[in-house]
Order: sequence, then structure tokens, then C-alpha cells
Amino acid sequence: MKVLIVSDTHRQHGNLEKAIKEAGKIDLLLHLGDVEGGEYFIEQIAGCPVEIISGNNDFFSELDKEKELEIGKYKVLMTHGHYYYVSLGTENILAEGRGRGKDIVMFGHTHRPLIDIHEDITLINPGSISYPRQEGKKPTYITMEIDENGEALFTLHTIE
Repeated sequence: MKVLIVSDTHRQHGNLEKAIKEAGKIDLLLHLGDVEGGEYFIEQIAGCPVEIISGNNDFFSELDKEKELEIGKYKVLMTHGHYYYVSLGTENILAEGRGRGKDIVMFGHTHRPLIDIHEDITLINPGSISYPRQEGKKPTYITMEIDENGEALFTLHTIE
């Protein structure tokens, strides 16, 4: 199984279209918020099931604020991250994920990519595919692949 994880498109879909093409066949697309009304377009171009949550810029959105999913053997929390003050650090979101018994917590908001693997939980932030803020400011996304043994492998990708 292959999952494409993106965040913070802010209604700019050019790099998302590139990521979908680069990723090849995907089984699921997860968007971690700040679509700004672009959710229907994203669902149309994905070519697979899509899960989208709202972000701090999704004003008046009917999207869920968070979602809890199972992907393979993993219990996953999808959140934009702003409710957990992720711009100040990951302590709060890490505690929330552990408190809810999650294996993986996925969030956006900071526009900076992160793959932080702990013994009991993994934090994933694909960065922003439209407005990156990390050094070098390259648009990023993450793929999650579940291998034949059911183990997850996360890969950070950059769009040139």
C-alpha cells in the first residue's frame, strides 16, 4: 500500500499535481489541512480515495478538524497541528498522540517537513507543497509505503 501525504496547498495545486504524477500509483491521499476550498479539485485529481482535514486557514469549512484512521496495522491521527502549538515544538502533539494510543501522528501547519520516529510513536509532517519555509524552501511531500511484512516506510520527497 502506498499513501501520499501532503499539507498546506493553500489553493495552489501545481506542485500537488506534480507530486501525484511523481508518486505513481497511490492507494490513498492524505491532506493535512489548509486547502482553502480546494478539496473538491484535490479529490478529482487524486485518482484514489482521499482524506482531508481542515487547517487554520480553512475558514467556514465543513471538513473535519481531525481524523483517526487505521492504515494497515497503524492507528493514525490526522490533524493540522495548530491546536497543539506545533510551531513552538512537538511536545504537545506527541503527548496527544500517546494519550490517544496512536502509532502515527500526521500534522502540517509549520510548512517544514519532519519524520520523527520514536520507539512508540512516529510524527510526520510533509511540509508545504506550495509555500515551504525550511532551509532551501523546496516544496515537499511524504510517501508512506506498507511493505509485505506490514511495516511502514516513510520517504520525504522534494519537488524541484
